[in-house]
Amino acid sequence: MTANSYALLQVVTKCSLQRPSLPPKLEHSKNPLSSTFKPILLKELDHFPNISLDVPKAIKDTSFNLLEAFVDFIYEFVDQPLLPCQSNFAPVEEIGEATTVEIVEGKIPDDFPEGVYIRNGPNPLFGGLKSTRSIFGESRHMWVEGEGMVHALYLNKENNGGKWKTFYKNKHVQTDSYNMEKDRNKPGFLPAIQGDSPAILLSYLLNVLRFGMIDKYLSNTNVFEHANKYYSIAENHMPQEIDIHSLQTQGNWNFPSESWNRPFTSHPKKAPGTGELVIIGIDAKKPYFELGVISADGKKMVHKADLMFDRCAVCHEIGVTQRYNVIMNFPLTIDISRLVLGGQLMKFEKDGYARIGIMPRYGDANSIKWFEVDPCCVFHIINCFEHNDEVVVRACRARQSVIPGPSSSVNHLETLSKWIKRETSSIDDDSHEFTKESTFPRVCEWRLDMKTGEIKEKKNLSGDEFAMEFPIINEKFSGFRNKFAYLQVVESTELSGSGFTRFSGLVKLHFEEKKTFNMDEEDELIKAEYHMFPKNTFCSGTSFVPKPEGIDEDDGWIITFTHNENENISQVCIIDAKKFTKEPVAIITLSSRVPYGFHGAFMPLTS
Repeated sequence: MTANSYALLQVVTKCSLQRPSLPPKLEHSKNPLSSTFKPILLKELDHFPNISLDVPKAIKDTSFNLLEAFVDFIYEFVDQPLLPCQSNFAPVEEIGEATTVEIVEGKIPDDFPEGVYIRNGPNPLFGGLKSTRSIFGESRHMWVEGEGMVHALYLNKENNGGKWKTFYKNKHVQTDSYNMEKDRNKPGFLPAIQGDSPAILLSYLLNVLRFGMIDKYLSNTNVFEHANKYYSIAENHMPQEIDIHSLQTQGNWNFPSESWNRPFTSHPKKAPGTGELVIIGIDAKKPYFELGVISADGKKMVHKADLMFDRCAVCHEIGVTQRYNVIMNFPLTIDISRLVLGGQLMKFEKDGYARIGIMPRYGDANSIKWFEVDPCCVFHIINCFEHNDEVVVRACRARQSVIPGPSSSVNHLETLSKWIKRETSSIDDDSHEFTKESTFPRVCEWRLDMKTGEIKEKKNLSGDEFAMEFPIINEKFSGFRNKFAYLQVVESTELSGSGFTRFSGLVKLHFEEKKTFNMDEEDELIKAEYHMFPKNTFCSGTSFVPKPEGIDEDDGWIITFTHNENENISQVCIIDAKKFTKEPVAIITLSSRVPYGFHGAFMPLTS
């Protein structure tokens, strides 16, 4: 442990090592990662006996105010500036009532289903992301940490089949921590992901001691439906139920603590055939990884299992087939002891192991069949399905993950930007080495033979022309063999100075059609069709909308939010999936700017 780390621990522990009385709106909120950090940090402190943990009762009773005064005295909150190319990462205000959208180029198809196209994404309070400066160093918010805001386009027909009427509305997801900071009318949580290690460690401690949680409940990553209810989700908390018509937050979806006492993945999956919801949840202390199955009516946990991991492996998404759950145990890990000793809380361990687990739907740790694969990083799974004796897993794979270290700097990100501009091909920056193959994900496929244990791996089906992420499919084929997938194409000519990624187009992959066989390529490439947007126009939240009476897998449309940075105009584009390279069938210009975000979904509505 560094001298600075030791000093800051002395300061904080003398203030309080018991959670003070919380603001009322946070008193009943749950975040198991908060309960994780305190005991583990205390265990680390056992190595330093000179730190006294005996705190007089009078100080305990007033610790919240003392800690607030300490933060106000020690910390300076600073706005993070945005470059011109980052302008659409800036937050927007809520517009209030839904506004009518009347500017439509082309025509919304008559057989397009009525419903809501909704997308989640970060929208920081108080004007934007913050950095903090103190005697312990600097810590900074990353783009992914902004409070969640949902953006919704409502598509309805007049008089049950007449003229289309479209409305747009946005609204923050009102989590417990969002409401607390709004009431305070100033930032409360200290940035705790990127920056100097002593500053990050102190941020975690102060957040836990003041608010009972290590960080905000962001709820900014995805939206999903289960049992006719709609939810906003991020992986550091339980989902929040959203009224799909008003976008009003209805509260947390909480199970009794004996059923589920941790957050769960931003990508829960419907089990084919049963309609049950399969979820996973990671924690920084044992049990590191649990899996749950929620009943189709959303009222009870019908199955839960500790998968007996020996590390906290970051797993953003789970896969499902007709009979199995697909578990990704890859070497992007969270380790609190590593942070306390001055290292990274989250780190890609390039020499660590990677394996994919195939687990019966209601199995346990002993029933998982593990397949060892080459170390890599996967955030998003495209689809999984069973084929004869094999389980086929398709995903977006990168050789390693670019995760900010304890002292990530602007110079580090400028160097990465130079590589993307092809000014350099290899960079060694402490713990990371960036190469053409490792920086961005490509589409890969694993075929895992359940009888023989054989693994057939194709590491790059999509080629090196473009990097691609945020995959979607026709959800009717989730867990079944599918022919097509659609992904967002990374804008590879530049990466803005803070590491924000923009997507300049879409790609349709044909898994059962081959493009070419290049003797220099390790794998045979599949056919890919591209739909690129005009210059300086970028997309987010892409979703597939199946045609109500469709027969083929690609009978339907791709819908996505786009933003033209030249004109500062946000739009929604509807593209015929069968005529993917053609012009959009409809472009709907919105009344307000929509910042770039994460995942979207189309929710058909019957009333």
